[in-house]
Amino acid sequence: MDHSRVDAYLHRIGAERPAAPTAGALRALHRAHLWSVPFENLSVHRGEEVVLEPAALVAKVVDRRRGGFCYELNGAFAELLDALGFTVTLLQARVVGKDGRPGIPYDHMALRVRTADGADRLADVGFGAFCAEPLVYDERGEQQDPGGVFRIEDAAHGDLLVLQDGSPQYLLDQRPRELRDFEAGSWYHRTSPASHFTQSLVCSRPTDTGRITLSGHTLTTTDAGQRTQRTLDTDAAVLAAYDQHFGIVLDTLPPEPESAGG
Repeated sequence: MDHSRVDAYLHRIGAERPAAPTAGALRALHRAHLWSVPFENLSVHRGEEVVLEPAALVAKVVDRRRGGFCYELNGAFAELLDALGFTVTLLQARVVGKDGRPGIPYDHMALRVRTADGADRLADVGFGAFCAEPLVYDERGEQQDPGGVFRIEDAAHGDLLVLQDGSPQYLLDQRPRELRDFEAGSWYHRTSPASHFTQSLVCSRPTDTGRITLSGHTLTTTDAGQRTQRTLDTDAAVLAAYDQHFGIVLDTLPPEPESAGG
């Protein structure tokens, strides 16, 4: 990205251009991205093509003011970080299901980020309700975060297991990957009846006091640990909620899968 494109991205997430690619700068950018760019799978249900190319990912976030799922969010964030001088490596992960078993290869994309002041971090702005700040990559003890207590454990074959509040989240392969490597995983999640992205409709982001999520006609707000749900009675109310809470302007609603709320 050129200088003006970086400025546009920083404006989109409400962040200042850092003086240097430091650990502190990464932490600030990570939080700003999460708070500004929602985790959402609307493209899956609106029939929109998901193009895993840097320019297309950045355009969706910056120009169309949309969010996305892991490949899009972490892919776009990687482009921003690289342009700002961070050293970024794309990593593939297999998400651990409720049965305790890892999912498909390239199930998820995460980022390993090295900074100018020697920090090594696991950054992830594309996993929904997860860490608010990058995790220390080589730390094997507990890491306190607004999103919970995290731990990175060594696993078999050189992999890493990432846990949140004691629950395994994903199995991380440490070998460097390229964006095009994730095409099959992205296609699976957009098309397979077994994918939770085809089974549900979600748009979600953290707030200063909790989280706000829109799933179909159901608006869920968590505020200081208190969770409330409200059913939006009309399509117009849902469209207004997308705009008000996520900055997403739609002409029509995406069709809801049978398992979505609403």
